[in-house]
This record gives sequence, C-alpha cells and structure tokens, in this order.
Amino acid sequence: MCDNDNSQNVNTGCECLNDILQTIIMLQNQDFECDDFGGCDKPYLGPTPNVVCYNTRPINLYNCTTGTLWTFPYTLNGTSGTSSVFRVESIDECCCTCRVLAPNTDTTNTENPYEATNDFFTINLNCVSAVKCLNDTYVELC
Repeated sequence: MCDNDNSQNVNTGCECLNDILQTIIMLQNQDFECDDFGGCDKPYLGPTPNVVCYNTRPINLYNCTTGTLWTFPYTLNGTSGTSSVFRVESIDECCCTCRVLAPNTDTTNTENPYEATNDFFTINLNCVSAVKCLNDTYVELC
C-alpha cells in the first residue's frame, strides 16, 4: 500500500483490500428472506431468524502513512461529530465509497451500536494500509 509510485498501473497494491471490501459489499447487499439461507452464509445467529438480520459489517480503515485510524465528520439529527466506523457502500477499482456510522445515542437499543448517517466519502485504497472488520450489526439505512 502507500503506493506513491507513478507507474502506469494505478491499481497496484489495492487488489487485496478491494477483494475483501467487495466480499463485504456482496454480503451486505444480499436480497433474500432470512429463512431461505443456512450454513455459513446465513445473516443471523442462532437456529431461527426470529432475530433482526444483520445488514452491515462495520469497518475501520488505517492510514498507510501514519498507521492511524481514518476519521471523517458527520452530522446526525443536528449533532456533529467524527467517526472512525464506516459501512462500505461501493468499490470502483481502487476507489471505495463508505458511509460514516455514528455511535447509537439510543440507550435503549444496546444491540445496535451504530446509526447510519447521510455522510459519505470516497477514499483511494492506496492510502489505506489495513481494514479492521468489526462485529456484524443491523443499521437502519437512511
């Protein structure tokens, strides 16, 4: 990563992250009824789909130059903040578009730690050294 080389192949170095993030997008975009799937690809835990299906695999992205977490600003319900937790929305070669996830302020909802914002950013995967996947969750999408 951190490919500062101006070679003709601009995708050098991002294939690994691209493959991982494409898999996450595929899992998040599954369009199915929960009880139609079993085994490793079922989107819920436990023997029955009586729980809310997961629709998001939150991630952290790490800066390839400094090793620090990328953070981006958001505004949600009139409150502004920054977050390092994101939902992958799309990939186009080495460009990844993510939605910023904010901490869930609803103290009665302890099962879903994040809220979706309408704040997005696109990042060049050559600027990312690592992706950390967080626990799968359900996020009410705006």
